[in-house]
Amino acid sequence: MSFFKAMNVSSSGLAAQRVRMNVLSSNLANVNTTRTPEGGPYKREDVVFSATNASDFENLLDEDYGTELKKVQVVDIHKDTKAPRMVLDPSHPDANADGYVAMPNIQTMTEMVNMIAATRAFEANTTALNSAKSMASTAITIGRG
Repeated sequence: MSFFKAMNVSSSGLAAQRVRMNVLSSNLANVNTTRTPEGGPYKREDVVFSATNASDFENLLDEDYGTELKKVQVVDIHKDTKAPRMVLDPSHPDANADGYVAMPNIQTMTEMVNMIAATRAFEANTTALNSAKSMASTAITIGRG
């Protein structure tokens, strides 16, 4: 049973980091987008995670009440509320009367660092999942012998 719990926790982390990588990719792809269907420049997005119980029913049946397993869940994708960066470019089609263009408030280096962190977290969850699978396979092999 604990192998499945470990796999459940790791798979929730994989799913959460996949969503995070998709959002970060969208931010990077729209770093110069000045016009959106909502109007104005693209607004940077960020993923909000929460720790939730891995399984309420299983935790009630557990003998060890002090160590409740938690899994990761995406609870929101938050849009940035900061004002856009104003860049002087009078020749841009979206420039205002003073020649300034409202650009997305996205720092490319920050997004790249966040992407590396998400990738590393994804890799760590993959390693944990593969370890749990390997332990379960070894336990089955030992049980047969």
